[in-house]
Amino acid sequence: MTARPEHLPERLALLADMQAATYITEGLLTGREDVPSIALNKTTEELPVDDARFRLRRVRDLIDDVMYKVQAEERPVTAADAWLAPRLHATLRLTRREAADARLWNYLALGVAPDYVVRRHLPTTPKKDGGAPSVARARFRGVHYTQAFARLWWTAELFRNGPDYTPVVVACGNQDMLNTALRMDVVDHRPTALALVRLIEREVIRTGREANALASAVNASAATLMYDVVAQDSERDAEPLRDWIAAAEGASPVSRNALPEGPEEERAPETSVDVLTDYFEGLFADAPVRGREVVEESSAG
Repeated sequence: MTARPEHLPERLALLADMQAATYITEGLLTGREDVPSIALNKTTEELPVDDARFRLRRVRDLIDDVMYKVQAEERPVTAADAWLAPRLHATLRLTRREAADARLWNYLALGVAPDYVVRRHLPTTPKKDGGAPSVARARFRGVHYTQAFARLWWTAELFRNGPDYTPVVVACGNQDMLNTALRMDVVDHRPTALALVRLIEREVIRTGREANALASAVNASAATLMYDVVAQDSERDAEPLRDWIAAAEGASPVSRNALPEGPEEERAPETSVDVLTDYFEGLFADAPVRGREVVEESSAG
C-alpha cells in the first residue's frame, strides 16, 4: 500500500496541475507505488505568504491521527471525513481566495498525504472488467467537490455556522448529501446549507437516495424561488476572519477530541433556517425517491 512520503519539508507548497499529473501513475492509483517525494518537491512553488498557517507538520499530524483514529470505526469513510473536515479547516485558516488555488490541494494530496488519499478513496471491490480497484484521478487533482482535501475544506467552509462546526459533522454523515450539495451553488447561502443539515438531524433524510432526491428538488426550486430573499442571511463581516487568520501564529494545534472553533462570525439567523427547513421538507415530501413508492405501498397493505 502507498506509504507516507519519505521527504516532508517544513512548509506546504504549491504544485501545478501539469507537474501533479506526472506523479499520478497507475501504480499510485492502485496503491502499489509511492510518490517520489524528493523529486516532487523540486517541482513545487513557494506559497506567496510565510506564516504559521502553512507549517506542514501540523497538517501531516492530523493525517496520521485520522488514519489511526478511524481504524476501529464501523463507518470509517464518514468517520474520517467528519473528523478531518473541521480540523483541516481550523488548522489551515484559509481565505476563500486561497482555498480556490488548486495547486495547494494538489500538493496536499501528492506531497503531504498520498497514503491517506489511497486509503480513503481506494474502492474495496474490483472493477467490472476484473481489473484492480483504483482511486479516481480526481481525488488527487480535481475540482473542489471531488479532490480529496479540497472537498473537506469546502464542506467545512460552507456548512459551518459561524464558529460552530457541528453542522459540518452532520453533513459528512451522509456522503450522498455531501457529494451532491458541494456541486450546488445554492449551498453558498448559509440558511440553505443549514436547512439541509437540519433535515438530516431530524432524520427526515436518512439514506443516500433521499439525500439525492432532496438536493435535486432544492436545486430545481432555486430556479424560481430566491432563497436569499425569502430567508435572508446575516451580513458577512470580514473582520472576524482576518482576526482568526492573524491569530494562527500563536494558536495551539486543534483538539483531537473536541471540535475546534472557527472565526467568530455572526451565525445565520435561526428564523431563516427554520423557514427553509420547513419549505425543503415540503419539497422532499413530493420529490421522487427511487424505492420509496414500493415501501409506502407495502406499508399501506
